[in-house]
Amino acid sequence: MFKGRTLLITGGTGSFGNAVLKRFLDTDIKEIRIFSRDEKKQDDMRKQYKNDKIKFHIGDVRDLSSVKNAMYGVDYIFHAAALKQVPSCEFFPIEAVKTNVIGTENVLTAAIEYGVKKVICLSTDKAAYPINAMGISKAMMEKVFVAKSRTVSPDRTVICGTRYGNVMASRGSVIPLFVDQIKNGQHLTITNPDMTRFLMSLEEAVELVVFAFQHAQAGDIMVQKSPASTIRDLAQAVKELFDADNEIKIIGTRHGEKLYETLLTKEEYVHAKDMGNFYRVPADKRDLNYDKYFVEGSEELSIESEYNSHNTQILTVEQIKEKLLQLDYIKDELGIIES
Repeated sequence: MFKGRTLLITGGTGSFGNAVLKRFLDTDIKEIRIFSRDEKKQDDMRKQYKNDKIKFHIGDVRDLSSVKNAMYGVDYIFHAAALKQVPSCEFFPIEAVKTNVIGTENVLTAAIEYGVKKVICLSTDKAAYPINAMGISKAMMEKVFVAKSRTVSPDRTVICGTRYGNVMASRGSVIPLFVDQIKNGQHLTITNPDMTRFLMSLEEAVELVVFAFQHAQAGDIMVQKSPASTIRDLAQAVKELFDADNEIKIIGTRHGEKLYETLLTKEEYVHAKDMGNFYRVPADKRDLNYDKYFVEGSEELSIESEYNSHNTQILTVEQIKEKLLQLDYIKDELGIIES
């Protein structure tokens, strides 16, 4: 599907960008363009992959001109650039706005101007019922790309997005923290043992984006059904895999954390399309002439249901261990050599 095409990944030096490279580099794709502001990470990737299909562009999504400089000849975009750590966004919310909201507007503006065929914007479960600055900025990002999708013909540029939960072992996430704490003989620090989080691998995150690429229409948000676990059981699973006896220490909820995460709000669940392992949330196609909707009304929102990490499949410790053992990071840390 990418034969002879050029793919641009914003924030491409991150965990997601590396997973996309692993997925597509050996296909007949013409070029994968990595756009980010971190020259050190780009240099590390250049040395690691040594592949002429990868082209590197230094720039920042906050700067429209630098985005445009990387946009020539691009067929498709995976927009992954973001500030996504909850505490840092909580203390510097305007920085989250600059990258997650204005940065997205810049990418979409440039994509439309240069005739990019399809843009997939990556969002997070924290954008549903957001209570923290990171989630609020991502919710606004979703509003930006849905609104932007209405301004351009799908025959020219299709703009859509994905929303997914925690990616296991991604940079800055809790699993590498647990592993480091085990290796250093420290307590495993958890905020609230009953807190639940969706669990998906990087490969599953990439497959969600590919599914959106294949099936999403303008303004759609695509969601993958995912299992979840409590933080207590996740810590216990990591302990058992590493045969560790480190104590688990409860440190209390951090700034802006939720007890559970939501992938589909009640309002979205009402009109989401079930596509097997995925949900498709179509864009609201109403325009500003909305008086008729208040006059006619709707009974649909009386449905009391949403899709969150409390009511999805909750994995047992053994099931979590099985899922963790699928991760290259965990295999490397455990010294598992596959034949």
